Amino acid sequence: MINNAGILRDGLLVKVKDGEVVGKMSEADFDAVINVNLKGVFNCTQAIVPIMIKQGYGRIINASSVVGLYGNFGQTNYVASKAGVIGMTKVWAREFGKRGVTVNAVAPGFIATDMTKGMPEKILAGMVERTPVGRMGQPQDVAAAYLFLASDEASFINGHVLGVDGGVVVGT
Repeated sequence: MINNAGILRDGLLVKVKDGEVVGKMSEADFDAVINVNLKGVFNCTQAIVPIMIKQGYGRIINASSVVGLYGNFGQTNYVASKAGVIGMTKVWAREFGKRGVTVNAVAPGFIATDMTKGMPEKILAGMVERTPVGRMGQPQDVAAAYLFLASDEASFINGHVLGVDGGVVVGT
């Protein structure tokens, strides 16, 4: 099973101008991201893992993000959700490993998807500049990581967070 849903509702926790609070992240935006990105992973895993345990085999792969490892400006809700996914991955790896079910996470960096298409060109160029391999990732880069973690070749990998980020965490 691949838990791969995710949404963004970026914004500053508190926006300050001239020493005054002029805005803040809404509770609705915070809740929406947590509900899809974190609670969705919880709900889907809780629904499928009994079947995997019964059959004595399973692979659960959770979509996290490099920002779940190092944070990102203006993404309190998104970072919290993706860091939470990493935490759940590690707990479930311990809970289910002896039952034949491995649980891992993939932490993509800047991937050329619909989520990044709407970003300003200047921001995208900065992302590429900070990425040691000098390009944005492609969806097939992430798919290859999922395919490997789902395979029998990854049977001894459990509780791991695999960065698919072109080295961006190294360059951070």
